Formats: sequence, structure tokens, C-alpha cells
Amino acid sequence: MTQRRQERIRTVVSQRQRDLIVVLEDLHDPHNAEAIFRSCDAFGVQQVWLIFDQEKPFSPKKIGKASSASANKWLDFTIFSSTKTALTKLKRAGFELLATVIDARGESIFQAQLTQEEKLALLVGNEYRGLSPVAQELADRLITIPMRGMVQSLNVSVATAIFLFEITRQRGKTGKNWSLSPEDQVKLVADFSQR
Repeated sequence: MTQRRQERIRTVVSQRQRDLIVVLEDLHDPHNAEAIFRSCDAFGVQQVWLIFDQEKPFSPKKIGKASSASANKWLDFTIFSSTKTALTKLKRAGFELLATVIDARGESIFQAQLTQEEKLALLVGNEYRGLSPVAQELADRLITIPMRGMVQSLNVSVATAIFLFEITRQRGKTGKNWSLSPEDQVKLVADFSQR
């Protein structure tokens, strides 16, 4: 491995965000998942959980191009067959569950304070049905992107990118260090060097 490649890996790992997980519930189209993975990588999210409660499962490692440029190569995935099991595990680990919805009950992304809790799990639902009632009930908060046009929703990957942008922006304004611990960075650098 070249020195330049090693430096790139260290730089990327140093910018990974701790305690931020994206949870995809019953995504139907693997291409939407692939686009979300690219946003996760771009915003420094390392952990992506996939729930296949109602939809046919697919392997997140086998979608898209099998190249070093593929975002899925650089992310860590956990797969569940039950929404309740996955979200209960997150709650027990102290994560705030932030459910993305197209709903007037949702808090506007323009007013929401997204750094109230150290640990945050962003829940994203199916392209057609959105998040399941179970996911919404288990969520700590509902959040929405207010729509000003005739179309009332965005593509799921676009919406996820907007939410991740805002979470990252707000975290950056807190003055806190949201990076992985030094120990976790060393482990991830070693892991990336093998990928």
C-alpha cells in the first residue's frame, strides 16, 4: 500500500462520526440503498443497519460496482429480520431514535435540535410506505422535511442525505469532538487497510 493511500485512510477514519447509525427499514430498491451508502460514507457514518421485516432481503455488500470506489466496501453493516428487535437493541444501547416521516406530526428539520443526545440513530423507511407503525411507535422523535412544492416527498436517498447533512452541520457547531475514540480509529485504520 502506498504512503498516499495510507494517509487517505487515516484522514477518512479521523472524520468518521461516533454514535451515529443509519437504520434502513424495509428498503425495496437496492439502488436506493446504494445511494444512501454513498451519503453515509460522505458524511462519516460507519454503521448502517438494515431491517428486512416485510421486504425481500438483499446483501448490502453485493449491490453496486465491486470496486474500491463503492461506498459499501467502506461501511459496516448489521442486518435484522425484525424492526422491534433492532430498535429495542438501539434503545438499550442508549440511542435516541429519530424517525424520518412525511407527516404533520413530525418536527421540522429547520427547527429540530439534533444534538440533544450523544447517540443518534436515524430511521429511514420504505420508499412507498415509509417507516412502519412499529418503528414510529418506538421512535423517540419524528422529524420531517417540510415540502413547498406540489410533490409531497423526496426520493428516500435524497431525503437521507439532507438529514445527514443537517445532523453533521449541527454536530459541527457544538464544539464537541464527534470523532471515533483513538482506539476505535486504530482498529478501523487496520480494518480499512485490509479491505
